[in-house]
Amino acid sequence: MKISHISLILLIALPVAGVIIWRHYSYAGPNIRVGVLHSLTGPMAASEKPLVDALRLAIEEANAAGGVNDRKIEAVVADCRSDPVYCAEQAERLITEEHVQALFGCWTSDCRKAVKPVVEKHDHLLFYPLRYEGMEESPNIVYGGAVPNQLIMPAVHWALDNLGKNGKGRKSGGRGTRVYLAGSDDVFSRVVNVLIKDLLAAHGAIVAGERYLPPAEAAMDDLAADIVRQKSDIVVSTIGGNDNAVFFRTLKKSGITPDKTPVLSMSATEVGLAVHDTPPMAGHYAARSYFQSIRSPENQAFVDRFRDRFGQQAVIDGPMEASYLNMLMWVNAAREAGSGDVADVQRTILRQSLSAPEGAVSVDPATRHTWKMARIGKARDDGQFDIVWNSARPLKPAPFPAYRSREEWDQLLETVAGIRP
Repeated sequence: MKISHISLILLIALPVAGVIIWRHYSYAGPNIRVGVLHSLTGPMAASEKPLVDALRLAIEEANAAGGVNDRKIEAVVADCRSDPVYCAEQAERLITEEHVQALFGCWTSDCRKAVKPVVEKHDHLLFYPLRYEGMEESPNIVYGGAVPNQLIMPAVHWALDNLGKNGKGRKSGGRGTRVYLAGSDDVFSRVVNVLIKDLLAAHGAIVAGERYLPPAEAAMDDLAADIVRQKSDIVVSTIGGNDNAVFFRTLKKSGITPDKTPVLSMSATEVGLAVHDTPPMAGHYAARSYFQSIRSPENQAFVDRFRDRFGQQAVIDGPMEASYLNMLMWVNAAREAGSGDVADVQRTILRQSLSAPEGAVSVDPATRHTWKMARIGKARDDGQFDIVWNSARPLKPAPFPAYRSREEWDQLLETVAGIRP
Protein backbone atom coordinates (compact mmCIF):
# COMPACT_ATOMS: atom_id res chain seq x y z
CA MET A 1 0.00 0.00 0.00
CA LYS A 2 1.40 3.43 -0.97
CA ILE A 3 1.35 6.36 1.44
CA SER A 4 1.19 9.93 0.17
CA HIS A 5 3.57 12.64 1.42
CA ILE A 6 0.66 14.35 3.19
CA SER A 7 -0.37 11.11 4.89
CA LEU A 8 3.19 10.48 5.97
CA ILE A 9 3.46 13.99 7.49
CA LEU A 10 0.14 13.48 9.32
CA LEU A 11 1.24 10.11 10.66
CA ILE A 12 4.53 11.51 11.91
CA ALA A 13 2.61 14.24 13.70
CA LEU A 14 0.15 11.81 15.27
CA PRO A 15 0.76 10.23 18.70
CA VAL A 16 2.03 6.71 19.17
CA ALA A 17 -1.24 5.10 18.04
CA GLY A 18 -0.78 6.65 14.62
CA VAL A 19 2.73 5.31 14.31
CA ILE A 20 1.44 1.81 15.08
CA ILE A 21 -1.18 2.14 12.35
CA TRP A 22 1.40 3.38 9.86
CA ARG A 23 3.79 0.57 10.75
CA HIS A 24 1.07 -2.03 10.32
CA TYR A 25 -0.18 -0.83 6.95
CA SER A 26 3.13 0.26 5.45
CA TYR A 27 5.16 -2.92 5.57
CA ALA A 28 3.40 -5.60 7.61
CA GLY A 29 1.03 -8.11 6.07
CA PRO A 30 -2.47 -8.86 7.36
CA ASN A 31 -2.88 -10.07 10.93
CA ILE A 32 -2.33 -13.74 11.70
CA ARG A 33 -5.52 -15.00 13.29
CA VAL A 34 -5.61 -17.60 16.05
CA GLY A 35 -8.71 -19.09 17.61
CA VAL A 36 -9.49 -19.23 21.33
CA LEU A 37 -11.96 -21.89 22.48
CA HIS A 38 -12.98 -21.32 26.09
CA SER A 39 -16.21 -21.05 28.05
CA LEU A 40 -17.17 -17.49 28.91
CA THR A 41 -20.64 -18.51 30.11
CA GLY A 42 -22.00 -21.50 31.99
CA PRO A 43 -20.51 -23.46 34.90
CA MET A 44 -17.00 -23.65 33.38
CA ALA A 45 -16.67 -19.90 32.86
CA ALA A 46 -15.09 -19.16 36.26
CA SER A 47 -12.27 -21.60 35.49
CA GLU A 48 -11.81 -20.79 31.81
CA LYS A 49 -12.09 -17.00 31.60
CA PRO A 50 -8.66 -16.52 33.25
CA LEU A 51 -7.08 -18.66 30.53
CA VAL A 52 -8.30 -16.17 27.94
CA ASP A 53 -6.46 -13.44 29.88
CA ALA A 54 -3.28 -15.55 29.89
CA LEU A 55 -3.50 -16.02 26.13
CA ARG A 56 -4.17 -12.32 25.67
CA LEU A 57 -1.05 -11.42 27.66
CA ALA A 58 1.12 -13.76 25.57
CA ILE A 59 -0.26 -12.29 22.33
CA GLU A 60 0.24 -8.70 23.49
CA GLU A 61 3.82 -9.41 24.52
CA ALA A 62 4.53 -11.14 21.21
CA ASN A 63 3.02 -8.27 19.22
CA ALA A 64 5.06 -5.74 21.19
CA ALA A 65 8.16 -7.70 20.15
CA GLY A 66 7.29 -7.61 16.45
CA GLY A 67 4.65 -10.31 16.17
CA VAL A 68 5.53 -12.95 13.59
CA ASN A 69 7.70 -11.42 10.87
CA ASP A 70 6.15 -8.01 11.63
CA ARG A 71 2.64 -9.39 11.31
CA LYS A 72 0.38 -8.88 14.29
CA ILE A 73 -1.32 -11.80 16.00
CA GLU A 74 -5.08 -11.42 16.39
CA ALA A 75 -7.19 -13.60 18.69
CA VAL A 76 -10.68 -14.64 17.61
CA VAL A 77 -12.45 -15.75 20.79
CA ALA A 78 -15.36 -18.20 20.72
CA ASP A 79 -17.52 -18.87 23.79
CA CYS A 80 -17.83 -22.64 24.24
CA ARG A 81 -20.78 -22.12 26.64
CA SER A 82 -19.56 -25.02 28.83
CA ASP A 83 -20.81 -27.42 26.13
CA PRO A 84 -18.33 -29.78 24.38
CA VAL A 85 -20.58 -30.32 21.35
CA TYR A 86 -21.06 -26.58 20.86
CA CYS A 87 -17.31 -26.07 21.33
CA ALA A 88 -16.62 -28.51 18.49
CA GLU A 89 -19.02 -26.52 16.30
CA GLN A 90 -17.14 -23.34 17.15
CA ALA A 91 -13.84 -25.01 16.31
CA GLU A 92 -15.26 -25.86 12.88
CA ARG A 93 -16.42 -22.26 12.42
CA LEU A 94 -13.10 -20.77 13.46
CA ILE A 95 -11.24 -22.97 11.01
CA THR A 96 -13.57 -22.71 8.01
CA GLU A 97 -15.03 -19.21 8.37
CA GLU A 98 -12.59 -17.22 10.47
CA HIS A 99 -9.54 -18.86 8.87
CA VAL A 100 -7.51 -19.10 12.07
CA GLN A 101 -4.07 -20.69 11.92
CA ALA A 102 -4.21 -22.46 15.30
CA LEU A 103 -6.68 -23.16 18.09
CA PHE A 104 -6.01 -22.69 21.81
CA GLY A 105 -8.42 -24.02 24.36
CA CYS A 106 -10.75 -26.61 25.90
CA TRP A 107 -10.75 -27.47 29.58
CA THR A 108 -12.45 -30.83 30.15
CA SER A 109 -11.45 -34.05 28.45
CA ASP A 110 -14.98 -34.26 27.03
CA CYS A 111 -14.37 -30.92 25.30
CA ARG A 112 -10.96 -31.94 23.96
CA LYS A 113 -12.33 -35.22 22.68
CA ALA A 114 -15.15 -33.37 20.90
CA VAL A 115 -12.74 -30.95 19.19
CA LYS A 116 -10.12 -33.59 18.33
CA PRO A 117 -11.91 -35.02 15.24
CA VAL A 118 -12.49 -31.47 13.96
CA VAL A 119 -8.81 -30.54 13.94
CA GLU A 120 -7.88 -33.94 12.55
CA LYS A 121 -10.42 -33.64 9.72
CA HIS A 122 -9.00 -30.26 8.70
CA ASP A 123 -5.37 -31.21 9.45
CA HIS A 124 -5.32 -28.24 11.80
CA LEU A 125 -3.69 -27.60 15.18
CA LEU A 126 -5.05 -27.44 18.75
CA PHE A 127 -3.01 -26.44 21.80
CA TYR A 128 -4.53 -27.99 24.95
CA PRO A 129 -3.40 -26.58 28.34
CA LEU A 130 -4.84 -28.90 31.02
CA ARG A 131 -3.32 -31.76 32.91
CA TYR A 132 -5.37 -34.76 31.88
CA GLU A 133 -5.69 -38.55 32.05
CA GLY A 134 -3.43 -39.35 29.10
CA MET A 135 -4.30 -42.33 26.88
CA GLU A 136 -4.32 -40.11 23.81
CA GLU A 137 -2.00 -38.88 21.08
CA SER A 138 -2.92 -36.89 17.99
CA PRO A 139 -0.79 -35.44 15.19
CA ASN A 140 -3.00 -32.35 15.39
CA ILE A 141 -2.79 -31.58 19.12
CA VAL A 142 0.01 -30.21 21.28
CA TYR A 143 -0.64 -31.23 24.88
CA GLY A 144 0.64 -28.53 27.22
CA GLY A 145 -0.53 -30.11 30.47
CA ALA A 146 0.86 -33.02 32.46
CA VAL A 147 -0.16 -36.66 32.05
CA PRO A 148 -0.39 -39.01 35.07
CA ASN A 149 3.22 -40.23 35.07
CA GLN A 150 4.38 -36.58 35.29
CA LEU A 151 2.14 -35.50 38.16
CA ILE A 152 -0.46 -37.82 39.62
CA MET A 153 1.67 -40.92 40.10
CA PRO A 154 4.62 -39.08 41.70
CA ALA A 155 2.18 -37.23 43.95
CA VAL A 156 0.50 -40.42 45.13
CA HIS A 157 3.93 -41.94 45.80
CA TRP A 158 4.75 -38.91 47.94
CA ALA A 159 1.43 -39.07 49.79
CA LEU A 160 1.87 -42.73 50.69
CA ASP A 161 5.34 -42.03 52.08
CA ASN A 162 4.49 -38.82 53.91
CA LEU A 163 0.78 -38.81 54.77
CA GLY A 164 -0.02 -42.48 55.22
CA LYS A 165 -1.39 -43.96 58.45
CA ASN A 166 -2.39 -40.52 59.73
CA GLY A 167 1.19 -39.35 59.45
CA LYS A 168 2.55 -42.36 61.33
CA GLY A 169 4.65 -45.16 59.92
CA ARG A 170 5.99 -42.96 57.17
CA LYS A 171 8.71 -45.47 56.40
CA SER A 172 6.14 -48.11 55.41
CA GLY A 173 5.88 -46.88 51.80
CA GLY A 174 2.12 -46.84 52.19
CA ARG A 175 1.56 -50.48 53.17
CA GLY A 176 -1.75 -50.79 54.96
CA THR A 177 -2.70 -47.16 54.32
CA ARG A 178 -6.42 -46.74 53.61
CA VAL A 179 -6.89 -44.42 50.61
CA TYR A 180 -10.28 -43.06 49.63
CA LEU A 181 -10.75 -42.09 45.95
CA ALA A 182 -13.21 -39.22 45.47
CA GLY A 183 -13.85 -37.99 41.95
CA SER A 184 -16.20 -36.21 39.62
CA ASP A 185 -18.22 -38.44 37.33
CA ASP A 186 -16.09 -37.78 34.26
CA VAL A 187 -13.47 -39.33 32.01
CA PHE A 188 -10.55 -37.81 33.90
CA SER A 189 -11.49 -39.18 37.32
CA ARG A 190 -12.43 -42.66 36.14
CA VAL A 191 -9.31 -43.18 34.04
CA VAL A 192 -6.90 -41.66 36.56
CA ASN A 193 -8.29 -43.82 39.34
CA VAL A 194 -7.50 -46.96 37.34
CA LEU A 195 -3.86 -45.88 37.41
CA ILE A 196 -3.97 -44.90 41.07
CA LYS A 197 -5.48 -48.24 42.08
CA ASP A 198 -2.69 -50.05 40.21
CA LEU A 199 -0.15 -48.00 42.17
CA LEU A 200 -1.88 -48.55 45.51
CA ALA A 201 -1.93 -52.30 44.94
CA ALA A 202 1.79 -52.29 44.15
CA HIS A 203 2.48 -50.53 47.48
CA GLY A 204 0.20 -52.70 49.59
CA ALA A 205 -2.19 -49.80 50.24
CA ILE A 206 -5.94 -50.33 50.53
CA VAL A 207 -8.72 -48.67 48.54
CA ALA A 208 -11.00 -47.63 51.39
CA GLY A 209 -13.72 -46.35 49.08
CA GLU A 210 -14.37 -44.97 45.60
CA ARG A 211 -17.09 -42.53 44.57
CA TYR A 212 -17.85 -40.41 41.51
CA LEU A 213 -20.11 -37.42 41.93
CA PRO A 214 -22.16 -35.52 39.37
CA PRO A 215 -21.85 -31.71 39.61
CA ALA A 216 -24.14 -31.25 42.61
CA GLU A 217 -23.69 -30.11 46.18
CA ALA A 218 -26.26 -32.50 47.66
CA ALA A 219 -24.03 -35.58 47.38
CA MET A 220 -21.13 -34.05 49.32
CA ASP A 221 -22.56 -34.83 52.76
CA ASP A 222 -22.92 -38.50 51.85
CA LEU A 223 -19.37 -38.55 50.50
CA ALA A 224 -17.94 -37.02 53.68
CA ALA A 225 -19.86 -39.49 55.82
CA ASP A 226 -18.50 -42.41 53.80
CA ILE A 227 -14.92 -41.14 54.12
CA VAL A 228 -15.35 -41.20 57.91
CA ARG A 229 -17.17 -44.53 57.90
CA GLN A 230 -14.40 -46.21 55.90
CA LYS A 231 -11.72 -45.01 58.36
CA SER A 232 -9.72 -43.42 55.56
CA ASP A 233 -6.13 -42.35 56.18
CA ILE A 234 -5.80 -40.26 52.99
CA VAL A 235 -8.27 -38.92 50.44
CA VAL A 236 -7.05 -38.62 46.85
CA SER A 237 -9.45 -36.26 45.12
CA THR A 238 -10.05 -35.77 41.41
CA ILE A 239 -13.14 -33.65 42.06
CA GLY A 240 -13.02 -30.81 39.59
CA GLY A 241 -14.03 -27.22 39.07
CA ASN A 242 -16.25 -25.27 41.43
CA ASP A 243 -17.16 -28.43 43.36
CA ASN A 244 -13.80 -28.29 45.13
CA ALA A 245 -14.83 -25.44 47.40
CA VAL A 246 -18.03 -27.26 48.38
CA PHE A 247 -16.07 -30.47 48.92
CA PHE A 248 -13.52 -28.95 51.31
CA ARG A 249 -16.16 -26.96 53.15
CA THR A 250 -18.18 -30.14 53.68
CA LEU A 251 -15.12 -32.02 54.94
CA LYS A 252 -14.45 -29.32 57.50
CA LYS A 253 -18.08 -29.33 58.64
CA SER A 254 -17.89 -33.12 58.99
CA GLY A 255 -14.78 -32.97 61.17
CA ILE A 256 -12.41 -34.27 58.48
CA THR A 257 -9.30 -32.21 59.13
CA PRO A 258 -5.88 -32.29 57.43
CA ASP A 259 -4.11 -33.43 60.58
CA LYS A 260 -6.30 -36.56 60.75
CA THR A 261 -7.32 -37.26 57.14
CA PRO A 262 -5.33 -35.16 54.66
CA VAL A 263 -6.59 -34.68 51.13
CA LEU A 264 -4.35 -34.71 48.07
CA SER A 265 -6.24 -32.92 45.30
CA MET A 266 -5.40 -33.30 41.62
CA SER A 267 -7.70 -30.48 40.52
CA ALA A 268 -7.78 -27.68 43.10
CA THR A 269 -6.20 -24.41 41.89
CA GLU A 270 -5.52 -20.94 43.22
CA VAL A 271 -8.16 -19.45 40.95
CA GLY A 272 -10.75 -21.94 42.13
CA LEU A 273 -10.02 -21.05 45.76
CA ALA A 274 -9.84 -17.30 45.14
CA VAL A 275 -13.57 -16.96 44.47
CA HIS A 276 -14.27 -17.67 48.14
CA ASP A 277 -13.73 -15.25 51.02
CA THR A 278 -12.26 -17.94 53.25
CA PRO A 279 -10.61 -20.73 51.25
CA PRO A 280 -11.72 -24.00 52.88
CA MET A 281 -8.72 -26.06 51.77
CA ALA A 282 -6.04 -24.80 54.18
CA GLY A 283 -3.78 -27.60 55.44
CA HIS A 284 -4.64 -30.01 52.64
CA TYR A 285 -2.51 -30.65 49.55
CA ALA A 286 -2.63 -30.20 45.79
CA ALA A 287 -0.49 -31.59 42.99
CA ARG A 288 0.31 -29.29 40.06
CA SER A 289 3.15 -28.49 37.70
CA TYR A 290 2.85 -24.80 38.55
CA PHE A 291 1.98 -22.79 41.64
CA GLN A 292 1.91 -19.00 41.77
CA SER A 293 4.18 -19.19 44.83
CA ILE A 294 7.17 -20.68 42.93
CA ARG A 295 10.26 -18.74 43.96
CA SER A 296 12.23 -18.04 40.82
CA PRO A 297 13.12 -14.90 38.87
CA GLU A 298 11.20 -16.20 35.83
CA ASN A 299 8.03 -16.76 37.81
CA GLN A 300 8.23 -13.50 39.74
CA ALA A 301 8.63 -11.61 36.46
CA PHE A 302 5.66 -13.49 35.01
CA VAL A 303 3.45 -12.72 38.01
CA ASP A 304 4.49 -9.05 37.92
CA ARG A 305 3.69 -8.75 34.21
CA PHE A 306 0.35 -10.43 34.64
CA ARG A 307 -0.62 -8.17 37.53
CA ASP A 308 0.58 -5.06 35.75
CA ARG A 309 -1.81 -5.98 32.94
CA PHE A 310 -4.82 -7.36 34.82
CA GLY A 311 -4.60 -5.82 38.30
CA GLN A 312 -2.53 -6.32 41.41
CA GLN A 313 -5.08 -8.70 42.92
CA ALA A 314 -4.97 -11.08 39.95
CA VAL A 315 -4.46 -14.74 40.83
CA ILE A 316 -2.58 -17.17 38.56
CA ASP A 317 -2.86 -20.94 38.43
CA GLY A 318 -1.40 -23.86 36.49
CA PRO A 319 -3.85 -23.93 33.56
CA MET A 320 -3.27 -20.21 33.02
CA GLU A 321 0.50 -20.62 32.96
CA ALA A 322 0.20 -23.58 30.56
CA SER A 323 -2.05 -21.52 28.26
CA TYR A 324 0.48 -18.71 28.26
CA LEU A 325 3.26 -21.19 27.43
CA ASN A 326 1.22 -22.81 24.67
CA MET A 327 0.91 -19.45 22.95
CA LEU A 328 4.62 -18.73 23.35
CA MET A 329 5.44 -22.14 21.88
CA TRP A 330 3.29 -21.36 18.85
CA VAL A 331 4.82 -17.88 18.47
CA ASN A 332 8.36 -19.27 18.59
CA ALA A 333 7.50 -22.03 16.13
CA ALA A 334 5.88 -19.52 13.75
CA ARG A 335 8.89 -17.21 13.94
CA GLU A 336 11.24 -20.11 13.27
CA ALA A 337 9.10 -21.21 10.32
CA GLY A 338 8.81 -17.64 9.03
CA SER A 339 5.04 -18.08 8.85
CA GLY A 340 2.01 -18.71 11.01
CA ASP A 341 0.48 -21.10 8.50
CA VAL A 342 -0.60 -24.39 10.05
CA ALA A 343 1.58 -26.59 7.82
CA ASP A 344 4.65 -24.42 8.44
CA VAL A 345 4.19 -24.40 12.24
CA GLN A 346 3.69 -28.17 12.25
CA ARG A 347 7.24 -28.52 10.92
CA THR A 348 8.80 -26.49 13.75
CA ILE A 349 6.56 -26.95 16.80
CA LEU A 350 8.20 -30.20 17.91
CA ARG A 351 11.56 -28.43 18.34
CA GLN A 352 10.31 -25.86 20.85
CA SER A 353 11.48 -25.42 24.44
CA LEU A 354 11.15 -22.59 26.93
CA SER A 355 12.62 -21.38 30.20
CA ALA A 356 9.19 -21.00 31.77
CA PRO A 357 7.76 -19.76 35.09
CA GLU A 358 7.40 -23.41 36.17
CA GLY A 359 10.88 -24.35 34.93
CA ALA A 360 12.17 -25.80 31.66
CA VAL A 361 9.36 -26.93 29.36
CA SER A 362 9.87 -28.60 25.99
CA VAL A 363 7.74 -30.46 23.47
CA ASP A 364 8.42 -34.18 23.31
CA PRO A 365 8.57 -34.96 19.58
CA ALA A 366 7.56 -38.60 20.06
CA THR A 367 4.27 -37.86 21.83
CA ARG A 368 3.54 -34.14 21.22
CA HIS A 369 3.20 -33.74 24.99
CA THR A 370 5.47 -31.50 27.06
CA TRP A 371 8.14 -32.33 29.59
CA LYS A 372 6.85 -30.97 32.91
CA MET A 373 7.86 -30.53 36.54
CA ALA A 374 5.78 -32.13 39.29
CA ARG A 375 5.07 -30.24 42.53
CA ILE A 376 3.00 -30.67 45.67
CA GLY A 377 1.73 -27.66 47.56
CA LYS A 378 0.18 -27.34 51.00
CA ALA A 379 -2.74 -24.93 50.97
CA ARG A 380 -2.50 -21.78 53.08
CA ASP A 381 -5.23 -19.65 54.63
CA ASP A 382 -4.84 -17.06 51.87
CA GLY A 383 -5.54 -19.56 49.07
CA GLN A 384 -1.91 -19.84 47.97
CA PHE A 385 0.32 -22.91 48.41
CA ASP A 386 3.60 -23.60 50.16
CA ILE A 387 5.53 -26.00 47.95
CA VAL A 388 6.56 -29.03 50.01
CA TRP A 389 7.95 -31.26 47.24
CA ASN A 390 9.07 -31.08 43.63
CA SER A 391 10.50 -33.51 41.11
CA ALA A 392 13.77 -31.52 40.78
CA ARG A 393 13.73 -31.90 37.00
CA PRO A 394 11.15 -31.99 34.19
CA LEU A 395 9.63 -35.44 33.67
CA LYS A 396 9.23 -37.12 30.30
CA PRO A 397 5.59 -37.64 29.27
CA ALA A 398 4.28 -41.19 28.88
CA PRO A 399 0.63 -40.84 27.78
CA PHE A 400 0.26 -44.64 27.65
CA PRO A 401 2.00 -46.20 30.70
CA ALA A 402 4.28 -49.01 29.60
CA TYR A 403 3.09 -51.67 32.05
CA ARG A 404 0.14 -52.47 29.78
CA SER A 405 0.12 -52.72 25.99
CA ARG A 406 -1.67 -50.10 23.91
CA GLU A 407 -4.35 -52.67 23.04
CA GLU A 408 -4.86 -53.53 26.72
CA TRP A 409 -5.25 -49.84 27.58
CA ASP A 410 -7.77 -49.38 24.78
CA GLN A 411 -9.86 -52.29 26.03
CA LEU A 412 -9.70 -51.13 29.64
CA LEU A 413 -10.65 -47.55 28.76
CA GLU A 414 -13.68 -48.67 26.82
CA THR A 415 -14.79 -50.72 29.81
CA VAL A 416 -14.11 -48.07 32.45
CA ALA A 417 -15.05 -44.85 30.71
CA GLY A 418 -16.69 -45.83 27.44
CA ILE A 419 -13.73 -44.44 25.46
CA ARG A 420 -13.19 -45.99 22.05
CA PRO A 421 -9.79 -45.61 20.35
